[in-house]
Amino acid sequence: MPRAATAPTLHAPSPPTPASSTAFRSAPPSAPSGAPGSPVPRAADSDRRRTSASVVLRSVLEHGPVARSVIARVTGLSPASVTDYCARFTGLGLLRAAEPPRRSKAAGRPHVPLDLDDSRFVVGGVHVAVPFTTVALLDLRGRVLVERRSKHVSTEPGPILARAADELRALLDATPGRRALAVGFAAGGWVDRETGTVVEHPLLGWREVPVREVLGGLTGLPVHVDGHARALVGAEQLFGQARGSRSVLHLFVGNMVDAAFATNDEVHHGPRSQAGSVAHLPLPGGTEPCDCGRVGCLQVELSERTLCRRAREAGVVDGANPMRVLAAAADGDATAVRLLMERARMVGRAAELLLDVLNPETVVVTEIGVIGRADCLAALHEVVGAGRAAAVVPTSFPDSVPATAGGAVALDVLFRDPLGSVERLELPERASAVIG
Repeated sequence: MPRAATAPTLHAPSPPTPASSTAFRSAPPSAPSGAPGSPVPRAADSDRRRTSASVVLRSVLEHGPVARSVIARVTGLSPASVTDYCARFTGLGLLRAAEPPRRSKAAGRPHVPLDLDDSRFVVGGVHVAVPFTTVALLDLRGRVLVERRSKHVSTEPGPILARAADELRALLDATPGRRALAVGFAAGGWVDRETGTVVEHPLLGWREVPVREVLGGLTGLPVHVDGHARALVGAEQLFGQARGSRSVLHLFVGNMVDAAFATNDEVHHGPRSQAGSVAHLPLPGGTEPCDCGRVGCLQVELSERTLCRRAREAGVVDGANPMRVLAAAADGDATAVRLLMERARMVGRAAELLLDVLNPETVVVTEIGVIGRADCLAALHEVVGAGRAAAVVPTSFPDSVPATAGGAVALDVLFRDPLGSVERLELPERASAVIG
């Protein structure tokens, strides 16, 4: 595909131009739902089929390699239904036989376990942070295959999204044999999943940015958009240590501070996806003045900007990279250690507050000190108390948080509607169609 010469307009993006490569390919128009004279499928039937397909694919993700009989037992579906879904998934390239049939003297079909086929498809992931954008490709198990990070020259949304599309194109062109299913986009602030819009990101200065429309026009792929805390709680439930937890809280502490809450595999979004906005919750013991006019708001106390400012004032580091504070602590700088420990205790107070309100089974914390240092995790556990410390864990993706957040948005859609996600693509040769 030829590269765009200028940044896209954010309100009326042009349709994608024809590509010389097949890395980005538009989905074809949806086929009519039924032939003339045929009964119109009921919405409830469609929802039931989508749910059944989802639980079958997720059971293979969790238990594979696994026999169809086991899938039927753990999902409660009939063996015939499981066989039908598995055949369709295999034909689409989502499942594969894990090994050749075992020879047996017993009558009947040989035992052929199935596993997720993670060799054919990828999803793109785009995560926009305050200082940089991360672009990545992930396989169907949520593993980051490759990623690139680019520092922002400006925070204007048009150039950032155009560069992200270019980076995705380059990664796909360099990954032969894989086909892109969709692109997931994640960011902090107020992100509306339904409209695919970043409604407000105060640190970037974004307001009502139609990310789905812009990235979809640039890539020709389905684009799914969500807040990064919600994306990460979904990733924890699919691929991380929160798998199987009935309720999960995720607390994201970076330049932005967000939270997300999920029960029974459903992430709570609220009206226009405003759930999880905790930036202005008062933090006990906080002293930092906030732009809202109050003192001690969660985000201004815990922000990486605040950590770096305090580190500069103490002569620990120059600049605004929090990883340098972590590196200084690793080199034995006592002041850096103190700053990280103080921050971890404040994160513990925030987690304690949310534990009291929501009482989740598992709390996942994404924060550099808690991720990188055992003493910071211990300080957080001390604050939340011995009775609840075991329920509070660091992220399952310590080396790939931004990339995982972006890709997880698309993978969540895939595992909730696997047939729809793949059949929307133009697959004339089904699973054999790959990126050229």
